[in-house]
Amino acid sequence: MSYRLEIGLIVLVGAVLSIVVWAANRAPEPPSADLRASTLLSGPNGSKAVHEVLIRLGHPSQRRRTALFTLVDDAARRPGLLAILDPPIWLQAAELEQVMLFVKGGGAVLAAGDGGGITDCTGWEAARVEEGFRVARVPVRSPRPGLRLPRVLTILKRMPARRLEGLVKRRLGESDLCRPLTPRATDTLLATTDGRPVALRFRYRGDGTITLVADADWFRNQVWRDTDAPYVVLPLLIDQMARRGRVVWDEYHQGFGQESQSMAALTWDWTLRSPAGWAILQLVAVGLVWLAVTAVRFGPPRSVIARRRRSALEHLEALAAGLESASDSDTAVQRIVAGLRRRLSRAGHVGSTDLSGWLEALELATTTPRGRGSVRRLRHLIIQRGGAPQERTLDAAQAVEDVWEELRPRTPRDAF
Repeated sequence: MSYRLEIGLIVLVGAVLSIVVWAANRAPEPPSADLRASTLLSGPNGSKAVHEVLIRLGHPSQRRRTALFTLVDDAARRPGLLAILDPPIWLQAAELEQVMLFVKGGGAVLAAGDGGGITDCTGWEAARVEEGFRVARVPVRSPRPGLRLPRVLTILKRMPARRLEGLVKRRLGESDLCRPLTPRATDTLLATTDGRPVALRFRYRGDGTITLVADADWFRNQVWRDTDAPYVVLPLLIDQMARRGRVVWDEYHQGFGQESQSMAALTWDWTLRSPAGWAILQLVAVGLVWLAVTAVRFGPPRSVIARRRRSALEHLEALAAGLESASDSDTAVQRIVAGLRRRLSRAGHVGSTDLSGWLEALELATTTPRGRGSVRRLRHLIIQRGGAPQERTLDAAQAVEDVWEELRPRTPRDAF
């Protein structure tokens, strides 16, 4: 007996288990190079920690993956605080108009970095800190003693009037919605140690606010882990949410729009990146191996009870034995001959009960000597009375079987 199949299955199972063990104990992935401050990214540069911390603290936090064209009109999805963290895709003119209308209607906006163009609409810009001919990180003045706050690379500076006018005309044409709104109050939330603003809040008529944060790094996961930035950022968010409602993070302009990736691609990406996804893949691998092992039967085939249909002769012998046990061989012979007559008739039934006359006609229709002899034997058994019941009944059954073999209808298959 060959064990080639069994050995192959063992090798396959060993290979699959080796791959599973390697995947479970593989070296951690290098830090992601994705620099987007998105709440969907869990790498050091992402901002997923901000979203999850707010939820853990019981504050409503949601992600928006559609454009802002209906920000004001869609009352069901209207945010309390709209957060835009330095997206790589800038807002279109119509979206900026919606944001400005949202602020004029009493809404709150948080923009980090360029804010997709929102920072420009306020008349300010996020500029790099330069010391001599190089970009430098400068310390931030702590609002409370003892906090370890991250240094910043960018600060907020007023944009020159001529440059601002050119930007507005280039982006919005003749619209005056983004011509710098006149705030009724300006609060400096964070500043460097030498007094340059890092975070500003503008208050407008109608209770609308725009909060600018120069450096989006204050919202990144690694900064939240290594510094005390959460103790400063969370109050800025919760203060606005307490008065207005949920915070909505703009993910559309981070490149995570609903049309940017299919659901299948997102699911596969999650499966490969998350521990739960790897656990699911391992369970699927184990299930496939189990199916492969159980689908093959090892060893020689097992013997089973052979079941076959009884032949016509066996049926007749059983009938004869039953009638013979009732001591009525005459009835048994007549029933046996009547069964032959019914099987040979085209309609499957007969009208009269004259079996002797039918056997005479059948003898004339039989062409072979063996067949005529079997018919004559049946006639003799019909006419004969008495004798050994068992032998008479069995003789009639054998004669009927011989006649049937001679006269039964033939099929094309029987010819071969």
